[in-house]
Amino acid sequence: MTQKVVVIYSGGMDSFTVLNKALQEGHDVYALSFDYGQRHVKELKVAAQVCEKLNVPHKIVDISAINQLIGGSSLTDDIDVPEGHYEEESMKSTIVPNRNMILLSLAVGYAVSLKASQVYYGAHSGDHAIYPDCRPEFVKKMDDLCRIANYDAVEIFSPYLNNTKIDILTDGIKMGLDYSQTWTCYNGREKACGKCGACQERLEAFKLNDVTDPLEYEL
Repeated sequence: MTQKVVVIYSGGMDSFTVLNKALQEGHDVYALSFDYGQRHVKELKVAAQVCEKLNVPHKIVDISAINQLIGGSSLTDDIDVPEGHYEEESMKSTIVPNRNMILLSLAVGYAVSLKASQVYYGAHSGDHAIYPDCRPEFVKKMDDLCRIANYDAVEIFSPYLNNTKIDILTDGIKMGLDYSQTWTCYNGREKACGKCGACQERLEAFKLNDVTDPLEYEL
């Protein structure tokens, strides 16, 4: 059944897969991206290009002023981005305080204004070890709240919540998706660094799917 949905779309491979999954399910999709003061906006430019190509309504919302209140993350402050595997303790420096609660709240407000029934976002099991706001208990509580926070209930839906990034890529490959249209690296240089946690996890997913990553790397 076709329904109107909002997809939180960062421009990365997970949200790219979620966006396309919602489209292939036949939904009327509205993509929503956020400039929250991250180190670079390369992923947002990629997101805009994808949405234009897919003819998906897309908003990029500047909420960078929140950095006056929430800091201490290597994704937003002048702190070196850690290298190594995504689940290493050092990756905790990439946590942006309360980010997903803020983004989901704004997306739900947008959904209510559109009369949309769901907000999709790309949390997955690979995030659970480091990011509390990607864990099933968080998603469940947010879903409970967003069903009662307005006169119109909105469901928080994470289709890959209990899947790994490897599984997400497997699904995307089955859908025939082109991952050259995504950006994952925490650094916004011309090529992906291949060393940060996001790159490491992405490369692992491609390797275990026996597929070559179409992005160019500095390595």
